Amino acid sequence: MKKTLFILLMLCSAYVAKAQQTIFDDRVVVSNLTMQRRGEMMHIGFDMNLSEFKVRNNRGEVLTPYLRNADSIMPIDESTGIYGRRRYYSYERNKWQHFNELQRDIFKSRKRPEKVSYNVQLPYRSWFNGAEVVIGDRLYGCCNQLLDENYAAVGRFSDLVYKPRFVYEQPKAEAVKSRALEGSAFVDFPVADMRIYPEYHNNQKELNKIIATIDSVRNDNDVVITALYIKGFASPESPYSNNTRLAKGRTAALRRYVNELYHFDESIIHTSYEPENWEGLRRYVEKSELKNRREILAIIDSKREPDNKEYFMRISYPEQYKIMFEECYPYLRRSDYRVEYVVRGYSDVEDIRELIYTRPQKLSLHELYFYAQSLEPGSDAFNDVFDIAVRMFPEDEVANLNAANIAMSKGDMKAAKRYLERAGKSDKATYAQGVYAALEDNYDLAINLFSKVADKMPEAKEAKELLEKIK
Repeated sequence: MKKTLFILLMLCSAYVAKAQQTIFDDRVVVSNLTMQRRGEMMHIGFDMNLSEFKVRNNRGEVLTPYLRNADSIMPIDESTGIYGRRRYYSYERNKWQHFNELQRDIFKSRKRPEKVSYNVQLPYRSWFNGAEVVIGDRLYGCCNQLLDENYAAVGRFSDLVYKPRFVYEQPKAEAVKSRALEGSAFVDFPVADMRIYPEYHNNQKELNKIIATIDSVRNDNDVVITALYIKGFASPESPYSNNTRLAKGRTAALRRYVNELYHFDESIIHTSYEPENWEGLRRYVEKSELKNRREILAIIDSKREPDNKEYFMRISYPEQYKIMFEECYPYLRRSDYRVEYVVRGYSDVEDIRELIYTRPQKLSLHELYFYAQSLEPGSDAFNDVFDIAVRMFPEDEVANLNAANIAMSKGDMKAAKRYLERAGKSDKATYAQGVYAALEDNYDLAINLFSKVADKMPEAKEAKELLEKIK
């Protein structure tokens, strides 16, 4: 049975504020605050109860509503002025405007209203998202001298914001954890000889490659070797029949050498050979800067018999043939080897924890996912598990899907795109592609992708509906 891991991060709210809030030593009560975005406009409304707002005879106070976010601040509307008797008549005589503040209402302290209401529409700006409604209180004395200044936040606006639910897929458990290690060894032989001489040229180093690969799994108690494959290659020079004899005989010699060291059961070692390594030669020529490279490739790709092909290439382009013979042919004579083995399963979190950073190749995708469930979602350790999983199983669709989620959660959209290209076409992959599109602000594409799986995935339906509201 599959399980799905969710990380919930989807918000949808208009504003955060108390039903009513007292400010400035309980002299002002702000209530009925509304903050809503309507398309390209922002609506803000609230009431200020001033029943307790008394001002001394020779003082004046100006209350101004602002919208503030980090370093950005702007007045929402004109100010409301409340003045003591002496300041009020002074204002009436001189029509002063304190600090150029546009005061829509001027009241004498004793005749102030019980309530002042604000109801304004503003063109929406991106910095409004997360901004606070702030009331500023400036206290003035004689000659318009600013005596004190205070601000109180009474509510915060939060626009409709898309933040995704990342849906992780649980990989299927492997019935048998089959693994393989492979490589190439360039064992050299004297001319026409088919016996192995470890001391000849660089043979000991090349033979040690095979030995080290076998020992790396043979000495592990959690591993059982099930097969060893050896394939020998010869280069194209000389008659094809002779190359067949050499490739076959030298592969058999390497088989005997390995078996004398390990005494494997006869059913373990499998051999094959290729008389002339034309594929390797083609790769070399294709990447080279040889003159007449295209013509040489045409000969290699032709339907000529091997001996005729090699002869025609040698007489037609002798200079290039000499370069190939010296630089490429020695590396065409090689032995490819592959060690296949089975690893036991792990169900203990501690066992997996010990292996994940030292021998992750012993773990299955299912075991890595199992371990991830013991970690805090979004933590570095949690993210590391899925990064390791996709490195160990780079072609696996589930590993790529989960890695794409991790990359998007970290804001690495370049990596996320790369992983999504290999994540397949499952419902969860389509959903993840929708998440990617939404995070790139391509809402039309995101809505289209979410619509495809909305009937099967509730998180896709929620995301689609939210994006439609945002639009």
